[in-house]
Amino acid sequence: QAQLVESGGGLVQTGGSLRLACAASGRTFSGYTMGWFRPAPGKEREYVAAITWRGDSTDYLDSVKGRFTISRDNAKTTVYLQMNTLRPEDTAVYSCAAGRYWAFRQSPSRWDYWGQGTQVTVSS
Repeated sequence: QAQLVESGGGLVQTGGSLRLACAASGRTFSGYTMGWFRPAPGKEREYVAAITWRGDSTDYLDSVKGRFTISRDNAKTTVYLQMNTLRPEDTAVYSCAAGRYWAFRQSPSRWDYWGQGTQVTVSS
């Protein structure tokens, strides 16, 4: 059974950093795009970032560009989200996802597998 398990969340002060990890297991995710989402006002899931299978393309929500970096280690079947210069508005439960279509990466309904999420809290 395919499973995505996030870790690395926690409490950090404004301006601090966290590194989230998402470990994939239960099936091969070869060829899958991996991404991160979080809830937002009016949205159950807001797109944050995505990376292609080969890691040759990445994409970000405008408000996190220059602060967050997505990466993956296919040997370890793990995807990471390095979050720097965190702001209180970044506070959320961050969930990772796996999907087959890079072109539809910003549409939550087009992703195939989801993790349970990890809480990130940024204090002011």
